Amino acid sequence: MYDFEHTIDRRKTDSVKWDIADNELPMWVADMDFQVAPEIVEAIKDKADQAVFGYEEPHADYFNAVAEWYETEHRFRPKTDWMMFVTGVVPAISSIVRRISSVGDNVLVQAPVYNIFYNSIVNNGRHVLSNDLVFDDGKYHIDFADLERKLSDPLTTLMILCNPHNPVGKIWSRDDLIKIAELCNKYNVKLLSDEIHGDITFNKDGYTPVFSLPEDLIQNVMVTVSPSKTFNVAALHAATIIVPNENLRDQVNRGINSEELAEPNSFAIPATIAAYTKGHDWLKALKQQLMTNRMLVEDFLNSELPGSKLIKSDATYLLWIDTKNISDDSEELANFIRKETGLYLSAGSVYGGDGSDFLRMNIACPESSVRDGLSRLKKGIELFLKK
Repeated sequence: MYDFEHTIDRRKTDSVKWDIADNELPMWVADMDFQVAPEIVEAIKDKADQAVFGYEEPHADYFNAVAEWYETEHRFRPKTDWMMFVTGVVPAISSIVRRISSVGDNVLVQAPVYNIFYNSIVNNGRHVLSNDLVFDDGKYHIDFADLERKLSDPLTTLMILCNPHNPVGKIWSRDDLIKIAELCNKYNVKLLSDEIHGDITFNKDGYTPVFSLPEDLIQNVMVTVSPSKTFNVAALHAATIIVPNENLRDQVNRGINSEELAEPNSFAIPATIAAYTKGHDWLKALKQQLMTNRMLVEDFLNSELPGSKLIKSDATYLLWIDTKNISDDSEELANFIRKETGLYLSAGSVYGGDGSDFLRMNIACPESSVRDGLSRLKKGIELFLKK
């Protein structure tokens, strides 16, 4: 039904990802090269045909679509009165940092983690405090003793969780999430969970939304979700904040409204409703293609680049590649590969923690592009080792 073999040339189209030289291949930013699900395109065209684009606000059909998606895909239906529309996950995170914490507070993250978290914290006058993930025997896990020490600091008032985790692709278990929520409750730390990658999972049971934990553990919880990564509609600027506790929800709501982050553009509502009500089959097909691409990368690295290693993961289309046997400076390595081959990858160092030992590769593209990228990667690493 869906075409994951062809793509659209987005050079010179205002695309951030494709604002590159003619010989370059971008496999960095979390932006897919697949055409958007036709059901979403149809909804946008229908809206455009109305030819009027005045002020809008979401109603029950929007919030019910979000609830039904999570009930169907993730086995838990959040209440619609927990929800607020917002124009993006990152704007929501920055707003929550400003509203829920104070200047000079610690905001805890778990490095290596999505680099924009740091921007949302530092740019708002707060301090980054990291409970670095522990990398052991090819897997990441949480140092809970360190987490408790840092949550117990009186200056720590907010924790930002990435669930599933970008860039390492880790799906946190329900037990992990319960431990995190219990510790946050113990030390009166608000927990903000970014779950934008939650739909793209490859294990049997998917991921656990934090809002699905027991009621006593979600009273300090805020969750951000969006179709933007799942369906590659980031430029439509639509996301949902889910906050079970009424008082906390009111605080968050005042923040996004005072900062004018709650007003949708004309296509945000119909596109989101179409994605969440008609996008199940497209997502299933997408994940099949991504699994094929992941296996291709793993086999290639094992056979052609044994000095590197793909970190096993169960989520996201972003692969975390261990290159410490090649270089302990991922920025230098990524820049060299781009200069010599045109392959544009993300240097792991921007994510903090042990990121200098890793490169991040986006494989949400046709298989032919993955093969091209792997060929360039091999060439770049071989040249790097000879220099």
